[in-house]
Formats: sequence, structure tokens, C-alpha cells
Amino acid sequence: MNHILRIARKEFAGFFSSPIAFIFLGAFLAVTLFVFFWVEKFFSRNIADVRPLFEWMPLLLIFLGAAITMRMWSEERRAGTLEFLLTTPAKNYQLVLGKFLACLGLVVVALLLTLPLPLTVSVLGPLDWGPVFGGYIATLFLAAAYVAIGLFISARTVNQIVSLILTVGVCGIFYLLGSDALTSLFGNRTSEFLKLLGSGSRFDSITRGVIDLRDLYYYLSLVGVFLTLNVYLLEWLRWAGNTANSNHRLWGMATGLLVINFLAANLWLAPLNNVRADVTQGNIYSISNATRNYLTQLREPMLIRGYFSAQTHPLLAPLVPRLRDLLEEYAVAGEGRLRVEFIDPQAHPELEQEANEKYAIRPVPFQFASKYQSSVVNSYFNILIQYGDQYEVLGFQDLIDIKAQSETSLDVDLRNPEYDLTQAIKKVLYAYQGAGELFENITHPVVFKGYISSEDELPEALTSLRKDLDMILEELSERADGKLTTEIRDPDEDDGVLATQLEAEFGFRPMAAGLFDSNTFWFYMTLEGGEQLIQVPLPEEFDKAGLERSIQAALKRFSKGFLKTVVMHTPAPEPSMTQFGMAPSGAHFNWLRDTLTEEHNLTASDLVNGQVPEDADLLLLVAPENLDAKQLFAIDQFLMRGGTVVIATSPYVTDSSQGTLAIRQHRSGLEEWLNHHGIELKQQLVLDPKNAAFPIPVDREIGGFVVRETQMVNYPYFIDIRNDGMAQESGITSSLNQVTLTWPSPVIVDQEKNQTRQVVRLLESSDEAWTSDNLNIQPDYNTYVQYGFPVGEETDRQLLSVLVEGRFDSFFKDKPSPLIAADGEADVEADRDNMTANEMEQNEQEEAEPEPAISRLIDRSAESSRIILFASNTFLADEMLNLATSGLGTRYLNPVELIENAVDWSLEDRDLLEIRGRAQFSRTLNPRVQETQVFWEYLNYGLALLGLFLIWLIRWQINKRAHLRYAAILGTAR
Repeated sequence: MNHILRIARKEFAGFFSSPIAFIFLGAFLAVTLFVFFWVEKFFSRNIADVRPLFEWMPLLLIFLGAAITMRMWSEERRAGTLEFLLTTPAKNYQLVLGKFLACLGLVVVALLLTLPLPLTVSVLGPLDWGPVFGGYIATLFLAAAYVAIGLFISARTVNQIVSLILTVGVCGIFYLLGSDALTSLFGNRTSEFLKLLGSGSRFDSITRGVIDLRDLYYYLSLVGVFLTLNVYLLEWLRWAGNTANSNHRLWGMATGLLVINFLAANLWLAPLNNVRADVTQGNIYSISNATRNYLTQLREPMLIRGYFSAQTHPLLAPLVPRLRDLLEEYAVAGEGRLRVEFIDPQAHPELEQEANEKYAIRPVPFQFASKYQSSVVNSYFNILIQYGDQYEVLGFQDLIDIKAQSETSLDVDLRNPEYDLTQAIKKVLYAYQGAGELFENITHPVVFKGYISSEDELPEALTSLRKDLDMILEELSERADGKLTTEIRDPDEDDGVLATQLEAEFGFRPMAAGLFDSNTFWFYMTLEGGEQLIQVPLPEEFDKAGLERSIQAALKRFSKGFLKTVVMHTPAPEPSMTQFGMAPSGAHFNWLRDTLTEEHNLTASDLVNGQVPEDADLLLLVAPENLDAKQLFAIDQFLMRGGTVVIATSPYVTDSSQGTLAIRQHRSGLEEWLNHHGIELKQQLVLDPKNAAFPIPVDREIGGFVVRETQMVNYPYFIDIRNDGMAQESGITSSLNQVTLTWPSPVIVDQEKNQTRQVVRLLESSDEAWTSDNLNIQPDYNTYVQYGFPVGEETDRQLLSVLVEGRFDSFFKDKPSPLIAADGEADVEADRDNMTANEMEQNEQEEAEPEPAISRLIDRSAESSRIILFASNTFLADEMLNLATSGLGTRYLNPVELIENAVDWSLEDRDLLEIRGRAQFSRTLNPRVQETQVFWEYLNYGLALLGLFLIWLIRWQINKRAHLRYAAILGTAR
């Protein structure tokens, strides 16, 4: 071992005895930095990672390895010193390993000089260090393979230039075997086989942060094969000119066996899928426990079938093996309950017909251009998840994320495949179970408690409903297998002791059949189980079917086996006036609506009847406008029943109806209701120097004319909120690294009114933010150069989102119910003048059979009631999300993800919340980086030069010590 290390030190010092090492290292660093900052456009990518550095390593190390090894044996043969080395006491393998370690040491020096890159990125954004450390370790294995190849070729020739060219050629062949340029010419199976042979394709998973033992051993096997051949070649040179004998044949056989064993071990490791380490933060490329929890709920076999065409778009082809590996891990985690298949529909006509007719899976025409031709390929890229009679199909647009590097370059990657797959599994699983037995997934006893007056005190409409209730409870008890018990009591009994208790604990008050009806009664229902208490609302139509839906909806909240129902209220769309040349105005929330539909039963409601649908689990209000008393009553009573109300609103809204970007005051109708609960939205807007860059229409004056153009500017009204502005202890924001709120208003929480409630400050601006009540939102960079707007006199951290949980008193306490108008008859007479004949006739029929109007009001909420407020009307609008997407070059849905988190956290669906936080593209650079990017780029160039200078300072000492030790070896030999 001492001989090996001394040889390595001598050879390593020899690199620095001439300018050759500095030339190699300088060229390597220059190319690496140029590729990182210019070719890969690091600042334009806006992602805090060093993935471009490692993506180019398989190619850059080819030239570095060839340059380092080209003289190692060629120079010895040319100078005639090889014969002298072969006669020393040092063994051939010691000579080979010594030179190998010296070359690898120089590669280590080159990699150390690139460390300023990840350090810089960590300053500019939230860098995940796991893939960085894993990448450097794997780079050493790759470099070792190239060095071993270079040493073997150098031993075959006396010319350094020939050695350089041949090494580049051989290493280049290994790289090209798995490259997209070659694999795109073949089908999926052949492509995957070629990728197993490619040195670059083996490195792909490493750049993502997944260290696979099979990949590392592949590089080690190349090292073993070529170092073995190198030792054999030196031994063969020692025999040169001698007659072949048994010793020579024994050397040949031993070498062959070693080479075969090195290669055969790759085949032995290939079937093993669990010999890898996910070094990313949060293990985003491993099956999570949350996914395993869903798979354990399978009671019947589930089928996941991948439809992938042999010929597909070159950017999609590398994603197929990754999906295949992930689905195989799903199959292992399913423990026999999950069957995974992969087919090429075009090779199986019967399965293609089934896919087209039954599942509406059809090929997508992809157009792409290569160096030689432009063509269109019809390709399948779909995944089917089927459970019983329920199924879900994921297409390429559901699975991938596209990042625009430039006008002609796209970066296509899987978005968050585990989340997409598990979300689909959850949907079909719950949909199937929803059609089955209600009590199967309820694990604890549930008690139905009815607080109902005697039949002679109930109005006629509720008398029949009371009988229907008994029938429904009897049917449910038979199905419950002992999990459901019922208790029905009259609160007026026992001198009203129970009535007093109900009013104090739940806020229940006696009901009335009309505003002026003095006869009161009780008809309240609750379900209790575990630590949950759910209030069952009366159905709107007072019918048996509606009552049964209400009770079943409440029972489903005790089970994890059913999709939850989210009721979403948005402002009514404004009518289109295209006939007058005017485009329809108003915000649209299709991104939010489509995303929530993927996980929940989403129901739209205008709330005009004064009641939230009875099956609602959560109420979501997005940019509400001019809510009337009935709509506000519906919101209030849903909160009183222990529900969660998520609100996105502010006193301002954007207006582009005049063709310019403007903002106007906005009335939601929630102002007094929020103030009643101790939450105030100030009539101001928040501006923050820590903001997001977005394309904004800017007016520029040229020669007396005003020209409107779109520019990427740092816009203070777009608040860029990072980890320091988020409540990290809350599950709502813990999985997010960044979110942008557009034109938000400051929130004020009345501590006195909320002293008994839990208050969580979810989102806050930086402490440099200020507020303004100026409605001019067009930046003026001529007057205000830095931000485009005047900076306020007072700067402070502003609250932009808050969660308040606990008991709330109803806004309508001690007030008449809006469901019964005091002047109802006058309103009817006033409306008759505006009725048509048909409407009059319909109205008379309705008057002939008047619908019962029950005045029911809950004064006080349960402890589980929550208000979650986001102080912005626009941050969820499609227009803002599309604006952010165009600015970032990739799909930006962080605001939608924030609402998803709030919904899942409120509904206690924490599994998908955990998986969603594992997405990769959320690691963006700090918003102010663009202003200093030149500084950071030149800083890295300067640090590289400084590193080379330090090496030059210590090279003389290294050379002196190494030559003395090498002389000692030769003296021992003599």
C-alpha cells in the first residue's frame, strides 16, 4: 500500500511540475462556469439547484479524463522508462493503482474548485444539499471509469495525441449509447437497454438526487474491467518477444474471469429495485408512507396500466423508464393488491380498441424537428388506474412540467409523479367505497343525538319529517352493525335544563315557523364519535331524501373512505357583450376549480337560498361580491355548525375593462361579518421590496406618444412570500417554499375578541413593506427609479393571511332570520308589476301551496369552527396564474396549492398534503437576484482563479516531497 501511495504522490506532483495541470484545470473550470451560467441560463431557469452542473459532467469529464491520462503510460513508453518501471520491486497492479489514484486526485481538485457554485446557489435560494453531495460522490465514480479507460488506452500507444483521441472516442461511445440521439431511433425496450449501457444515461437519476447502487456499480465495473486489462497489458509487455507458456495462459484466463465477473454482476443487480438512496430533502423520489396508507386500504385488486408507445416525442422518451420504475415500486408496496402492466397499444390492437372505446385514451400527435427532418408522431403517454368499476386516466399533460429555457429550448420533467398517481388512486378508491357500505370505514361508535320537540309542538312540515327521521335511523342502525346508536330528547322537558345547556354549549335556540309566530319548537341533530361533533343541518325541502343525504354526509365525515365535498362560491360571471365588440370581463378561476375537482367533490353554489348544501364539508369563498343577507346567513350558519370557511377577499379588485390595468374598490359583503369576529381588512394595499418579477404592461412616452409594452419588472404589489413569512408550524404552509399574493390588503386581528381562539399568522410580508391607499397601480420608474412607486414613511411587517379557530358567536344573534322577510307580502305585491303572465300563473300555484319557512338560528359555534382568510381577490385568478407562468417559463400553481393545503388540512386529509409538499420545482431563487446576477457570476470566475493561484503557491512543496519519496523507492529497489 505504501508503494501505491508513493507512486500516486509522485505522479500527482508531476502534474504540477509543468503548466499542464493548470491548463487542464483552468479549461475545465472555464467551460463548466460558461455552461452553467450561459448555456443553461441559470438565472433564467430561476431554480435554486446545481442540476445543470451535474448534467454536463458525463460529457465534460470525457475530455478532462482523456487529457489527464493521455501521458501517463504513453510518455513512459516514449521515453523508454517503462522497461525500468517493470523491473522495479513494485508490482504491476501497484503501478497501475498509483497512477489511477493520482489521476483521480487531480479530478478531485477540479471538483473542489467547482464548490463555489453550490455555495453561491445556497445563498441565492433554498438549495437542497442532498443531491449536491450525492452528485459529487457519483461524479467521482464516473470520473474513475473514464480515468480507467484512459489509462488502458494510454498503455496501448506511445503517442499522447493518439491516446487522447482514442480515449475521447471510446468514452464518447459509452456516452452516446444511452443518449437521446441514439435511443430515439428505437422502441422503448431497446432504448431502455441502451440506457443501461450509457455512461451519461446512468448519471441521469443521480442529477435528480437518486443514488442507485446499480449505477455506481456500473461505473465500478468499468473501473475494474479496464484496470484489470491495464495490469494484463503491462504483464503482456513484460513477455514481449518470449515464447508463450502456461503462465501466460494462466494470466489470460484469470484476466478473462475477472472481466466476466465484473460485467456479470451488473446482470445480477439489474432486477433489484430497492438498492437506491433518495438523497433529496423530503425523499421526493421515494414512495411515501402516505401512499402506502392508501394502498393498505385496497380490498380488491387494483390495476395500473401504462400506455406508452415505442415511438414517442424525444423529450418524453426519457420519462418512460422513470415512470416504469416508480410504478414497479407501487406494485411492491401494494403487496399483491396492486397489479402493474405496461403495454404499447399500437402493438396490441385489441387493447388499443379497449383504451379508445372504454377509457377514451387516444394517441396524441407530437410534432418535433431533429437535425435531419421534421415529423409528427402519434404517441400514447397515459396511465390508467382502475379499481372495481371506477377508473381514472392520467395523460402527459397531467404528469409533466415544462420549463421554457428559451424560445427554442424546453426542459421537460415529471411534475410530481407520486402525488399525481396517489391522488388518482385515492379518487377511484374513495369513489368505489362511496358506492359501497357506509359504515365499513368508520372505526369507532357514532352517536346520533336529536334535540326535537314533541310532535304536537312541531309545525306540520316537520311532523312528517320527524317520522321520516325514525325510519332513516332504523335503516341506518340495521346497517351499522352496532356502530350507530340514537338518542332523541325534548329540550323543553325537565324545566328546560337541557335547553339552557344547549344554548350555552352549542348556541341552539328555539325555532319558529315565522317571524311573528310565538309558538317555538326544537329540531336540532348532531353526530358524535371519537373527538368529533358534527351538526346535521335540516334539508332545504324538508323531505326524506334530503334528510337522508344530510345524515349520510355527516356520517361520511367520520370516515376516510369517502371523497369530501367542497362547496365553492365565486362571483357570478358578467354577461358577454361580444356583439358590441367587448370581451367578457371579470375573473375566472378555472385552474383552482379543475385542481380541486381532482381530489374532492366540488359543488358550485350561489348561496342565494340562504343555506349551504347539506353535504358540504368545507365552504370556499373566492372573491365574493355584494353578498346579500341570505348569502351571509348561509355562511354564518355553516360556521356555527362547526364548519371551515376559507375566504380569499380584499377591499380591492383589478379592472381591465377599459383596456388598461387598473384597480377599483370592491365590496364583498363580508366586511361587517369579519369585523364581528375580530378580523378587519384595511382599505389599503401592501407594497413590498421583496416582490416577484412579472410581465406587466408599462406605459412609455416616446416623442409625445404613449406606447404600451410588456416588461419584466419587480412589481411591489406582487408580494413574494418565502419561508420567513410563512407559519412553518402550520400544515397549510409547511410544504410551500414560496407563494405570491397579488394586490393584497393588510389584515388586522382584534386580540380582545379572539383571546379565547387560536390565531395563526399564516402569511406575512417582509418588515420592509409599506401600505398605500393610492389606486394608481401603474409603476413610474422615471420618477421612482427603484420600485416604481413612492416608499411609505412607515415600514413594517404586514399580516396577509390568518387562521382563526375556536368558538364564534353568530353575526345574526338576537337578530331576525333573513330567511323570513318582515315585509314579504309587500315585496310580493311590488314584484307583481314586473311579472309576465306565465310567471303570474306560476306564482299563484306556489301561493296555493306555500312552502314552509322555518326560522332556525344557531347562536354559537362548536370549537372546531375555523375562518381562514387570504387578503387578496386576484391571486387565484387564471389571469394572474397565466401571467406568472409566462414570466417564469413554467406552470406556476403555488397559490392553488396553498388553497389545496388549506382544504386538505381543514378536512384532516394530511396524506396528500404530505405528498404534495415533495414537488421539485418550488425551489425558486430569491426575487432580488436578477439585479445582482452579474456580481454572482463574476464572483465564481474570481473564486476559480483564486483556487488555481493557491494551488500554484503550494506546488513547489508538493514536488519536493514527492521526488524525495520516489527516490527512496528506487533506492530500495537497488
